[in-house]
Amino acid sequence: MEKIYAYLRKSTDHQNTENQKLVIYKHAEKEGLIIDHWFDVGCSSRKSNKERRIDELLETIETGDTLIVAELSRLGRSVGQMLSLVDQLIKKQVKLISLKENIRLEGAHDIPSKVMVTMFGLFADIERDLISERTKEGLARARANGKLLGRPKGPGKSKLDPHQEEIIALLKTGSSKTYLAKKYKVTAPTLYNWLKKRNISIEAEL
Repeated sequence: MEKIYAYLRKSTDHQNTENQKLVIYKHAEKEGLIIDHWFDVGCSSRKSNKERRIDELLETIETGDTLIVAELSRLGRSVGQMLSLVDQLIKKQVKLISLKENIRLEGAHDIPSKVMVTMFGLFADIERDLISERTKEGLARARANGKLLGRPKGPGKSKLDPHQEEIIALLKTGSSKTYLAKKYKVTAPTLYNWLKKRNISIEAEL
């Protein structure tokens, strides 16, 4: 039997999910729907998929089920995170309803779904480029102000060292390590080893 799930998540310690719940309740009442299960998450989007219960959601929800959110931003803090989850839901043939954006995907790779995923992918690329550009500008200003931005002491030199701040910024906003390896023209093992030596453990969501 097909089930309907609702996913709620607050962004800060000072928020709660009651407003999101009210919006979803109103929609369900209007459409004659009954929410079978609520995922009410009390942590920020900076947390891992496990902490945000995304892994649990994907394990629980099945083909033909419906997921309702008050807005897409509840699913992730970056376009990349949202794109990854939407793509997984489509592959599982799960219907997605996002009320704020008035988005309704029917759980199939139909034209609307393909258009949305394509647009998300484009926005994710634009977002990464903007973050990269802002990071470079910030480093340039720091150098101009006399701030020393040398390579970290200890580990050997790497071609990735000059891009460390930029890589951290991209990881924080959901860029995948696979994407970063391609961007900086290194192999995935090289990137993983570099991150480990620099004690960079930020999780990418995509």
